[in-house]
Amino acid sequence: MMSVVASRPVARAAVICAYILLVEWTRSLVATVPGAAVPAVVLGSVALVLTAFGWPATRLGLGTSRIALRILGGLALAAVLLLPAAVRAGSAPILPASLALAAVTISIAQELAFRGVLYAVLDEAGGAPLAIVGSTAAWTAAHALSHPPEFLGAVAAAGLLLALWRWACRDLVGPIVGHVIADLAL
Repeated sequence: MMSVVASRPVARAAVICAYILLVEWTRSLVATVPGAAVPAVVLGSVALVLTAFGWPATRLGLGTSRIALRILGGLALAAVLLLPAAVRAGSAPILPASLALAAVTISIAQELAFRGVLYAVLDEAGGAPLAIVGSTAAWTAAHALSHPPEFLGAVAAAGLLLALWRWACRDLVGPIVGHVIADLAL
């Protein structure tokens, strides 16, 4: 039987995961209402950023050491994330310019929530394998309402790539940079 002390990190991870998924699914549903897309993204971003409140920056992978190298890593991640779009015939950005700021805010908020806080609590509850697999699964589930089913494999692959970067480099700056660029370009 799992002790009460050992179950606390698991329960904490479950609550945080449930909160993040609730925010993402609500945001996706509200965004379908005419005229509500930008407010839904902004409010959803704020709700996701709240998960990071009180966490030390270094625990989330947001320290400032080697920042130039971490930004360069983010550019490399963006290049990989954009490969599917690059091979699309006649690919042009789909994102209207009016949504660029909303895309930046949700990208940063999602990284703080999924690869920042959720990754950290899952790592605490069961180590890196749980953090990588769990944050990737939650990331994919969070996109189930906003993306067509045939695109969820690409969503999962992107989530896995970003989670592996978070683990290998103990860094969230690279995933934030890569995610922001990818969202702006797609």
